[in-house]
Amino acid sequence: MGARPLTGAAPARPAPQDAGRSPAAAGRRSEQPTVESTRQPFRPKTPPPPPSGPPAWDGPPPLAPKPVTEDLFGRLKRITGRMSIRVRLTLTYGALFFAAGALLIFVIYSFVGGAIDQAWPPFPVGEDWPAQTVLYVQEQWDHYRQSTIAAARAHILHRSLLALGGVGILALILGYFVADRALRPIQKMTTTARRLSETSLAHERIDLNGPNDEIKELADTFDAMLTRLNRAFDAQRRFVDNASHELRTPLAINRTVLEVALGDARASEDLKVLGRTLLGTNARNEHLIEGLLLLARSERELATRKPVDLRDVGQTVVEQHASFADETGVKVHSDLRPAPTMGDPVLVERLVANLVENAIKHNVPESGEVWLRTGMVDGTPVVQVANTGPHVPAYEVDDLFEPFRRLHSDRVESARGAGLGLSIVRAVVRAHQGTVKAIPREGGGLVMTVRLPAG
Repeated sequence: MGARPLTGAAPARPAPQDAGRSPAAAGRRSEQPTVESTRQPFRPKTPPPPPSGPPAWDGPPPLAPKPVTEDLFGRLKRITGRMSIRVRLTLTYGALFFAAGALLIFVIYSFVGGAIDQAWPPFPVGEDWPAQTVLYVQEQWDHYRQSTIAAARAHILHRSLLALGGVGILALILGYFVADRALRPIQKMTTTARRLSETSLAHERIDLNGPNDEIKELADTFDAMLTRLNRAFDAQRRFVDNASHELRTPLAINRTVLEVALGDARASEDLKVLGRTLLGTNARNEHLIEGLLLLARSERELATRKPVDLRDVGQTVVEQHASFADETGVKVHSDLRPAPTMGDPVLVERLVANLVENAIKHNVPESGEVWLRTGMVDGTPVVQVANTGPHVPAYEVDDLFEPFRRLHSDRVESARGAGLGLSIVRAVVRAHQGTVKAIPREGGGLVMTVRLPAG
């Protein structure tokens, strides 16, 4: 969440008084710079008042900005940018077919005129015909030839355009199926990659069969990349798991030794103060190790899937954190309704507990509030936690889900937590194929919304 606002700052130093001085003396004093005169007076930051009122839940999306006027070329570019590759391939096939058909019609149109002109026979003229009659007959014969060529070209052009339109529509339909068949291996790769991103990377590969072309080479490269990623992730999880297990033993020994030393009646008061300090540090380290173990476990594929009702989980978490909320002066409001889901009951309970514990820790002192509610939204189980607290900038919300990340990168109050609470929440949500969303609450604090698959 974030650090609490600073309070109890030192009061500002009062400004020197110039009462009783003449304007000339005051002018001379202002002309002589001193070290104190160049310093700005310290003004403490006044903490904002604690927020009040009900939490602001997920509201409607913000209004879209007014579209910018663009030219025809920009509109066409924007429309083509929204088309899928299957539609673009189909349109490309159709455009190429129409271009080739238009070129073929133009060639036939030209050849028909030349063929008729060359095949047109000369009119037989008698030797005893007058010259004027021969000239008139030749003109009429040439006119008939030109009329025949024009009529033949118009007839062929009209019929060719009709044929081009009909065959072009058929070519678009065939082009769509050809594009679909050409993109089928890529669609298989996409489906497999989406399925692998939601589960473990260790059980499935694309394993595309076919000729050694560019698509198969891409699929094989993707399989090799998945194998390397799986090895890297598995090595990282095993390292965290083994390191956490190895560190638990010396921490348990340290805790036992410190508890025995504190139980000794002959121990001095200074030794007891030191022992309690070391015991608190040891407890924090144990909490960190437990968080790392839980994070490593939640990032694996679920081994247990049982029916879980978020209402029962929320009720249990509220009862477990009642004393902690009373100690910190935070009031917890709950609105729990049935929300059945499927998953690991231990991880789901840890998810809700981390949200509530985080909301209680990072809250306003002595007057904080936390809202927890569960229920079904559009057929999806939802658990939502909101709290009062310091203002959280919207651009820093996503960073809070990273391990060991705190608001404003603050590590001064790191004793309040190990920085793994929200990281564990995100890992558990991903393992259950759900979604988690955080938005800043109006007035301070956060609203955390988790959606899990329906049971």
